[in-house]
Parts: sequence; structure tokens; C-alpha cells
Amino acid sequence: MPTLGDLERSVMDILWTSDSPLTAYELQETLAAGGGGGEASKPLAATTVLTVLSRLEKKKFVTRERTARPHRFVAAATREDRMAELMHEVLGTANDRTAVLERFVGQASASEAATLRKLLGA
Repeated sequence: MPTLGDLERSVMDILWTSDSPLTAYELQETLAAGGGGGEASKPLAATTVLTVLSRLEKKKFVTRERTARPHRFVAAATREDRMAELMHEVLGTANDRTAVLERFVGQASASEAATLRKLLGA
């Protein structure tokens, strides 16, 4: 799974929490106001936001709705789906999957461990 840069992650944070698809200009405004998880900062150029969205589209993180202008963008999958994909990818590359799972479970909080037991039916 492709990794995300800081600006890409900020854009995805906005899209993942949005109730509806957003235009590049709406994303630009939200980023400038600090809505991407960081502090408010100097506004980015619209072309910069469009470039980031184009990269995210190529990485299959966003889809573009082309039915109207300006185009609207939406996350292609939920944050939870992407995190699960990442966890499976990491686990799939491990030489010793059991050791990785042991360390993961060993670092889980009591609440997380209870959730894992429940999900596993244990």
C-alpha cells in the first residue's frame, strides 16, 4: 500500500471526516484554517491541492466525481479499511508472523485486548 506524505495525510484526514465529497477549493480553505489536523497556516495554492488530489487518485486513496464542475473528491475507502489493509500488508511481509502478533497484542491496552478477545470469539 502506498504511503502518504504529510500534506496527503492532512487531505485524507479532511476527506475521511467529511460527510460529503469536497472540491479542491473547499479542501484548500479547510487546510488553511487548520482543519487537516495541523495549525492554521499560510494558504496553499489551489494548484498544489489539485496536485495532491491527483497523486492521491493515482494511489487509489480518492475518487473524483466528474459529473459537475468543479470536480468533487471523496475518500475511496474508510480510514478503518485503509488501516486494516496496512496491518495486513505489514503482517504479510513479516518473516515471523507469530512474533509480530505477540508484540502487537503485548502492547495492546486492556480495553484493546478485550476487544480483540471479543472479535476472536475467545
